[in-house]
Amino acid sequence: MNTVVTTRIAALLGLMAVAFGAFGAHGLKDLLAHNGTAAIWEKAVFYHFVHAVMLFVLAERKPFATLAWWSFFAGIIIFSGSLYLLAITHLHWLGAITPVGGLSFLIGWGALLRFSGVKNN
Repeated sequence: MNTVVTTRIAALLGLMAVAFGAFGAHGLKDLLAHNGTAAIWEKAVFYHFVHAVMLFVLAERKPFATLAWWSFFAGIIIFSGSLYLLAITHLHWLGAITPVGGLSFLIGWGALLRFSGVKNN
């Protein structure tokens, strides 16, 4: 992938984080209150947004941090995605998927720690 594509994906995910945050606070307020899952939704939005910003930063980085970028992308989908679904469906088994996304975030941060300053990571 090139810089334009990775930057646009990052921007889209950032836009979605803001939209999901607003939707949870307003459109889903009653459902999340009924399920008792507003804090879960907020946690999903927080991690989604933080890592969308990181995707944007990494998309512009030279050399491109491939492992970190894809790990953060997967983490958003798996970690935040499973929490979004858990919050709206109240299906607690979805919580078993969430740690896989958390591991993806850890791999991304670990890759930045290990490969920062190294070319072609």
